[in-house]
Amino acid sequence: MSDSEVECMVLSESGSESYVPSIDDSSSSGSDTSSTARNWCEADAQRYPTPPPRFPFTGTPGCRFSTTEVIEPLDYFKLFFDDELVDHITTETNRYALTKPQTSRSQWDTVSIQEMYMFFCVVILQGIIHKPDERMYWTTNETLSTPSFRRLMSRNRFLAIKQNLHFTDNQNYNPRTHPNPKLNKIWPIVQNLCSKFSRLYVPERDIVVDESLLLFKGRLSWRQYMPLKRSRFGVKFYMLCESSSGYLYNFIIYTGKNTVFNNKYKDMPVTSKIVLSLADSLLGKGYCLTTDNFYSSPHLADYLVTCQTDFYGTVRTNRQQVPAEIRNKKLKKGETVAMQRGKVMIMKWQDKRAVTLLSTVHNPAMVSKTTHAGKIVIKPQVVVDYNDTMGGVDLLDQHLRDYPVARKRGKKFYKKVFFHLIDISIFNSFVLYKKNGGSMDHLEFRINIVEKIIQEYHTETRVIRHGRRRTSGPRTPGPLRLTERHFPNLLPATDKKKSPARRCAVCKTKHDGAGKKIRKETRYYCKICDVPLCPAPCFEIYHTMEKF
Repeated sequence: MSDSEVECMVLSESGSESYVPSIDDSSSSGSDTSSTARNWCEADAQRYPTPPPRFPFTGTPGCRFSTTEVIEPLDYFKLFFDDELVDHITTETNRYALTKPQTSRSQWDTVSIQEMYMFFCVVILQGIIHKPDERMYWTTNETLSTPSFRRLMSRNRFLAIKQNLHFTDNQNYNPRTHPNPKLNKIWPIVQNLCSKFSRLYVPERDIVVDESLLLFKGRLSWRQYMPLKRSRFGVKFYMLCESSSGYLYNFIIYTGKNTVFNNKYKDMPVTSKIVLSLADSLLGKGYCLTTDNFYSSPHLADYLVTCQTDFYGTVRTNRQQVPAEIRNKKLKKGETVAMQRGKVMIMKWQDKRAVTLLSTVHNPAMVSKTTHAGKIVIKPQVVVDYNDTMGGVDLLDQHLRDYPVARKRGKKFYKKVFFHLIDISIFNSFVLYKKNGGSMDHLEFRINIVEKIIQEYHTETRVIRHGRRRTSGPRTPGPLRLTERHFPNLLPATDKKKSPARRCAVCKTKHDGAGKKIRKETRYYCKICDVPLCPAPCFEIYHTMEKF
């Protein structure tokens, strides 16, 4: 028996992996017959009746914060957009606004943390209530009017904050020392949120790496064109998500050839750099990674095996070290051909078109699968598992597409990235909320965040300047009163009395000096509660005191 056959048989006979691949395998000239490339041998289900064993999973998935203190949707959102981060945004926005030339008609009013939270509240609400033009949210046209926006924040104030929104001090920027010069405008936010995404939650075993595209058609040197994506043009994100929930654990923003990756993998191929930089903190713990053919390669699979990390995904047949038997073999529909090299299997399956996959946890076994139409089809097990775990990033994109905070039009890419990160933070908050037993759906979760921000941060503001009241700011009480429907009404007439009276529900709980209950009748009541009440102060007491 040849050395290559002995190597291929080790796995099936001993049930464990004895080969440790060298990362120098990538230095081959591209031919699978190179002296540095290890040999593949033919594999089939009879020769490999059981798949290669998975690495033991030693990760500890779950939340890394006290779930007894984080209860409400706003609490989960504040795990990411906490007061410290919002204070940083507020400080830099004020700093930037004050450096701009001011006119007598457009003097800048310093924005506070409370007002910044209200700004976030408005943009989140805009993602739920779609209007074609941003100014239409403040229109007084009865057909198009949405009064709540005018009560939350005036149009001019909202546009002023959005125009001056800033995240870093321009005076401290030095392109020679900055860790990511092309993202310097948004870098503090990217760094802060990326760290929190990874720190606050540890994903389950199955994870996925894929790209996502944020729509942006402005001028940008690293803007991407991806015809298969819905947006087609925009800023590309490389993302690592949990397969089952879509939770975003780590991400990298593509900025052309100067994209910043983990320096540990600087000698690796670019696509391997992406995967390993994203998954670096999860390597060596038995995770199972899924990727598509943009990232997959035999070299990456071999390297992940050395890191105690399993892997499977589609692969392009023109990758280095893909055997000629896989690349050149012509198959009829339903036929397969597979090759094995240590723990790594490569398989080609002919469906409507040829599909080639790599895996470290599968053998060439076929399984029956029932389609949505009720038809039974035969597929390789690796294809079934790939379809089940590859959708993590797509799941995230689907949720973000429903209620987008970032508007289509926008000339500053870093502001679009920021609003997109708000969206991602809300979705990650929603995933954590559901994992801890939350019952709301995604839309209810967002609406609840809006309502809680209004309750906590909305105040009536009337600014006096030059001896007169400025009329552009909010002049009405907070919008919470619109959620209440308790109003005093006259008691309806009866057969005996046109103006009946009943004992006040609040007064009858009080006592006079002699210790007797006070008997006071009123002609008013709350129609919703069907309770008789004095207009003042009993009506207010009844609807604000918990004991009632």
